[in-house]
Amino acid sequence: MGSFCPKLCMLCSASFPPQTIQAMARKSCNNSEFNNTMKYEVSQRTKVNRNAHMENLRDHAYLFPEICAKETEHAKKYPHEKLIRLGIGDTTEPIPQVIGSAMAKYAQDLSTTEGYSGYGPEQGNQRLREAIAETIYKDMGIRGSEVFVSDGAQSDIARLQMLFGSNVTVAVQDPSFPAYVDTSVIMGQGGKFLEESGKHEKIVYMKCNSGNNNDFFPADLAAMPRTDIIFFCSPNNPTGHAASFPQLQQLVDFARHNGSIIVYDSAYAAYISDIQTVPTSIFQIPGAKQVAIEVSSFSKLAGFTGVRLGWTVVPEELLYSNGLPLIKDFNRIVTTCFNGASAIAQAGGLACLSSTGYQSLRSIIKHYMENAEILADTLTSLKLNVHGGKNAPYLWVHFPNSKSWDIFDHILSKAHILTVPGIGFGLGGEEYVRFSAFASREHVLEACARLRNCF
Repeated sequence: MGSFCPKLCMLCSASFPPQTIQAMARKSCNNSEFNNTMKYEVSQRTKVNRNAHMENLRDHAYLFPEICAKETEHAKKYPHEKLIRLGIGDTTEPIPQVIGSAMAKYAQDLSTTEGYSGYGPEQGNQRLREAIAETIYKDMGIRGSEVFVSDGAQSDIARLQMLFGSNVTVAVQDPSFPAYVDTSVIMGQGGKFLEESGKHEKIVYMKCNSGNNNDFFPADLAAMPRTDIIFFCSPNNPTGHAASFPQLQQLVDFARHNGSIIVYDSAYAAYISDIQTVPTSIFQIPGAKQVAIEVSSFSKLAGFTGVRLGWTVVPEELLYSNGLPLIKDFNRIVTTCFNGASAIAQAGGLACLSSTGYQSLRSIIKHYMENAEILADTLTSLKLNVHGGKNAPYLWVHFPNSKSWDIFDHILSKAHILTVPGIGFGLGGEEYVRFSAFASREHVLEACARLRNCF
């Protein structure tokens, strides 16, 4: 970790709390390129006002950089301890050779006259769009022209927010993946953060807990106020719960009744094993094409967290209140703000969806889900209440009457295992900690041994 940066702190002290300033300073001191730009007097300022909506974000940093800062502090305090990372959901197993070879060949061919290509369609390689429609959405009536290839689901969430604008109302699951909330706030949809409630004033939070046998599906959905947009993730990050056919039918019916749009995040659909009872796509639900957009990714399907490749499906049947199709506006957003996903990554995506490639991915997914089962067995043996891990690579573990950051710190300091505190996903995540199954088998077995000594 670099030394403290007083210039950065002086510059930012009027706008940021101390812990955020220190984090920014530490990061800047590790970045020589950024550091070179800091050689000016503090009095040098523009006359441009800060985006007021940025001031409505919560005081602490975005969750995952905050965890990285904790990791850095731990490494300084325990330099000789081996840290096991079961926190941020980053894949660990190598990309199958058939897929890596396809990307390598495409990259190599770019150095030849015959193989070189420049810009491609912003919406994505047509072959890949068709392959996604035919493989992922088989028998669901999704057309290749409705699939937009991107550099990842999280980027597409931001593009969708640009599409919706600042005047829409938004609902999210509670707990929820932070990007849905933070992008809503940045766009001006969220309003101020209310410390007393732990929520943003304009966002509707759909309480999702394990009570009344609802398995983290929103309790009493019909009683929720109408919103324009409903962000919904299944299999869910962080709870690991995958909504059933009846539950998603209830969600679609609710959206149709209210004239709302569901932004459905299916990034973990490949991990669903109970395919008879759990949909892998919102478009398996009758009526969904009139009310839903689906965002998904190769990140967890294929280990492309660093390669960056995803897609969004916008059905032609999805219409605005004035009858115009959303797909036309989303196409305009994509072609205006994006030059298309990497052609090398798209070559990898095509290889993923080949029969050989897809089969090789299934074996890696099986490895991660076996990790989840091993972790679940260990945590259950410690008399902990464990959720998830059956249709998703995450385990959502309950520590009643505890603060999730306290449990996070306890596990980190005593077992040297990195997890994610539930409160980082919203107020509904308090008392919970998320464990990720993305790890080598050796690390999972070692983590289980340490956890037995930790509790």
